[in-house]
Amino acid sequence: MRTSTRRRTRPKTSNVSREGATATLRRITTFPVKSLDPQSLASVDVVENGGLAGDREFALVDADGEYVNGKRTAAIHRVRSSVDRERGTVTLRAPETESVTAPIDADSEALTDWLSRYFDDPVSLRRDRAGGFPDDTQASGPTVVSTATIRELASWYEGVDVESMRRRLRANLEVDGVPAFWEDRLFSDRDRRVAFEVGDVRLKGVNPCQRCVVPSRDPETGEAHPGFRETFVEKRRETMPDWSGGDWFDHHFRVMVNTVVPESEWGKTLSVGDEVRVLETVPNE
Repeated sequence: MRTSTRRRTRPKTSNVSREGATATLRRITTFPVKSLDPQSLASVDVVENGGLAGDREFALVDADGEYVNGKRTAAIHRVRSSVDRERGTVTLRAPETESVTAPIDADSEALTDWLSRYFDDPVSLRRDRAGGFPDDTQASGPTVVSTATIRELASWYEGVDVESMRRRLRANLEVDGVPAFWEDRLFSDRDRRVAFEVGDVRLKGVNPCQRCVVPSRDPETGEAHPGFRETFVEKRRETMPDWSGGDWFDHHFRVMVNTVVPESEWGKTLSVGDEVRVLETVPNE
C-alpha cells in the first residue's frame, strides 16, 4: 500500500493521455452565488485574485456575517438559482416556497426577505466584485478536475450519475482527453507547486482539495448518500495512480486540485477547447 509520506518526484511533463489524446479544457463552470447553482460558460476572464470573473461573486451570510452554505445546512441544496447577467437579476426557487426574481444586489429587500423566510433565520446577500468569495483563500485560482475522474467517482456509487457527481464536486475547470485522476499531476509536495498552462494562461497547482460534507449529499435534495465518505476513502486509496500520493494525503478524502494564478496572468481569458499543458515544478514562494 502506498504511504502518505512518500515524496513525489517531479511530475511527468505531459499534455497527452495514455490513449494519445490531447488534454483539453472541456468545460468552464462558475457559481455566481456561492453554494448555489452553476453556470456553464464558453470563455471567462481571470480576475484580480486569480479567480474567474463572476465566480462566487455573491455569498449568503447570516446575521453574524458567517456563510450560509452546504457545510452548515443541507437546506441550501434545495434552492435553485438562475442568474441573468444581462438584466442583473437572480431567480430563486425552492419546494413549497414561492419563487422570487429580483435585482442581484446586496441591498435587495426582496432577496433578503425570501432568504430569511426560507432559512427561517436572517440571511442576506453579500457581494465582492474583486475576486468574490473563494472556498480556499490561500489558493484562490480555479479548481481543476478531469472528466474521467468524475466518471470514475460516479461509478463508485449506486444511483449517482456523472452529472450528479459533477455538481457534487463543483469544479471550475474540467479537462478531457486524459485518464482518471490525471489532475493529480498538477500538485507536488507542500514546498513546491506545479506550473501548467490552459491556452496562454499560466497557473500553478497547489494541492488536492480536501472535501467536506457537500459531495456526500444529493445536489437537488440535500439527502446524504449512506457511507459516501467511507467508500470514497477506500476506493481513492485503491485507485491512486503512480503519479499521485505524497505528503498531502494525510487522508484520502481529497480530489480536485486547488490553484493559484500569478498576477501576470490576471485579465487573460480561458476558453473551452484550450489545450492544457503540464510544465515544470517550481518552489512554493
